[in-house]
Amino acid sequence: METRRVSRRSFLVALALAGSALLNACRESATEPTVPPTRPPGAASPTVVTSTLELPPYIDRSRLERELAVFNWGDYIDPDVLADFERLTGVKVTIDTYETNEQAIAKLQQGGLGYDIVVPTDYAVQIAIGLGLLQELDRSVIRAIEHIDPNNLNGPFDPGNRYSVPYFWGTSGYAYDTAVLGDGLTSWQALFEPAEAARGKLVMHGYYRETIAAALLWLGYPLNETSDEALDRALAVLKAQKPYVLSYTSENNDELLVAGEAVIAHCWTGQAILAKREKPTIRYVIPLEGCAVWQDNLCVVKGAPHPYAAMVFIDFLCWPEIAARNAAYVGYASPNRTARTRGLLDPDLAADPAIYLDDTTWRRLQWFRDLGPDYVKYDRIWTELQAG
Repeated sequence: METRRVSRRSFLVALALAGSALLNACRESATEPTVPPTRPPGAASPTVVTSTLELPPYIDRSRLERELAVFNWGDYIDPDVLADFERLTGVKVTIDTYETNEQAIAKLQQGGLGYDIVVPTDYAVQIAIGLGLLQELDRSVIRAIEHIDPNNLNGPFDPGNRYSVPYFWGTSGYAYDTAVLGDGLTSWQALFEPAEAARGKLVMHGYYRETIAAALLWLGYPLNETSDEALDRALAVLKAQKPYVLSYTSENNDELLVAGEAVIAHCWTGQAILAKREKPTIRYVIPLEGCAVWQDNLCVVKGAPHPYAAMVFIDFLCWPEIAARNAAYVGYASPNRTARTRGLLDPDLAADPAIYLDDTTWRRLQWFRDLGPDYVKYDRIWTELQAG
């Protein structure tokens, strides 16, 4: 088992720079960006997994190849989970890492370097499917997908999950210190009409699509809105908010909350989890107006040299016991509903309705979509906001 540590958070930072360049970079095999590493934070019968980790009977051991090459975000799988898979199957797993979706797709376009599995984010799955880089999944092998929460399935990037299985996911709401601001915050209003105690101690995302999306949602628009009228109104809201903003960042939002430099921060779920672990008075909110949802997914590369082992590995990662252990290591929300209902996940996180969501809250979430040429409008807004 071979790994190289590069934080998945590097991707989240790089999104601010990627913009519409992703699709062009994939088509033209553009130069790959470099981002400094940072701290991570048919119907089938039910899958049977024993505490001794036995392969279920639907797995044909004789078809397993001896090797498996995984292309993944850095530090994004529990090494002990990998070791158990190797002991269970006899398959040697090699892991290589990437820092951005465009970097991963560009390498796959160049021949894939023998990779079997890749772990793209939602919109990148759609791009990879369009470029013919992914292989359809064998659902006679990946039966443990039945444990995945239906809310995480059938995303707009891969209806029917023909090419992808949810791995980890999260949202983009805000976290705040209840010791300073109380318990009653529920709306984006807390960021755009901040209380006196939050002024100057308010953090917004450094990824401009997230920040502009928050303003659009507060105004009642969809987060992928591109009309000039809506975007001008969003810019006006952001300009009015700017005097109260401590920082626009996607990198250390959690640390600013823990240190007390910020009392409220627009952030990803994982950052809120990290902050709450160190400061229990931190609370994470999915605003009533809604927020963005993202999801990383397990996919098999088209022409993978070890396709059966790849399918078995994806199935293995969906076993509830394995999914729970992996989530404890990685620190993001698991899409494995069975792991949650069996009480296998961190009880504090599993009980948090802003991290593991009910169906009503799920309906308030929206997926980011590729804006195509309208990215120029978002670039203009962001440039004007930063310069003002």
